[in-house]
Amino acid sequence: MIESGYNNNFLGDLSHPCVMITGANGFVGQALCSESIRRGFRIKCATRSIVKLPSNIEAMVVGIIDGGTEWSDSLLGVDVVIHLAARVHVMNEAAADPLAEFSRINLHGTANLARQAAHAGVKRFVYVSSIGVNGNRTDGMQAFSERDTPHPHNAYALSKWLAEQALWEIALETGLEIVIMRPPLIYGPAVKGNFLKLLAAIDKGFPLPLRGAVSKRSLVYLGNLVDALITCATHPAAAGQTYLICDGEDISSAALTGKIARELGRNNHSFYLPLFLLRVAAIMLKRSSQIDQLFGSLRINDEKIRRELFWTPPFTIDQGLHETIDWYRKSKVA
Repeated sequence: MIESGYNNNFLGDLSHPCVMITGANGFVGQALCSESIRRGFRIKCATRSIVKLPSNIEAMVVGIIDGGTEWSDSLLGVDVVIHLAARVHVMNEAAADPLAEFSRINLHGTANLARQAAHAGVKRFVYVSSIGVNGNRTDGMQAFSERDTPHPHNAYALSKWLAEQALWEIALETGLEIVIMRPPLIYGPAVKGNFLKLLAAIDKGFPLPLRGAVSKRSLVYLGNLVDALITCATHPAAAGQTYLICDGEDISSAALTGKIARELGRNNHSFYLPLFLLRVAAIMLKRSSQIDQLFGSLRINDEKIRRELFWTPPFTIDQGLHETIDWYRKSKVA
């Protein structure tokens, strides 16, 4: 259960704001819907197709989200939009023009929704971007902050950065309050992708060449991200701001592997292999980006959201990993 450090409601006399969440059936969306309902918000969930959602959520099927999506019915009575839906990283990209494909949803779809939201009288638009807008790595003790010049490192990150710029233009034109959040790697119950693969590999006792992966990275637990999003949706000082967020404790892949093994009750079979050999193998297997994620540094300074919104993460990294691995165990049984 999450308890936010900020309880005032920027919506004035409305004690129960109506929040529309896009991507509601996704990893973050499901957790955000559940916690928002627990806190007494009225929730509308916009999805691309019919999905099973709790009975106390108003589900809206909008189809493909792009520059031509019609949102008018979904936005009726909405005070805040939290926009999660996006085209995310594609491991084996098949599009001839990846940036155009990412932009179709992440840029044009976002701008279209924001313009219609402003026209419908929505007060605030919270956009989940990506730390990739800042870049894909930091050096030494350097940490990314909101003051950094953006340096998107791939088509996905660039589409997110372009969407951010479009949102600021819409804010100037319409008065719509914009809040942008750039999270790093998100983990938690129902996690997928590389983090789930790492859990399974450690659980099965596979030897992993991560003993030398000592560079530290910032992560964010799902419960912390959800709490921060709700804070950004309701705190008066959040309007017009961009925030970076993390758990507040950076961790290396080597240390993360050890924590997961202990939580699972497994031996840690990680071993040392020179980085140059791993890079050669990664190039041959077209997995260079994964090596960068495991061995590179990516630190975040989230002092701004803590100072301006009085926000602190409700969960430590150890608590987040415990909840994630508890879900993993139960999902195996199911």
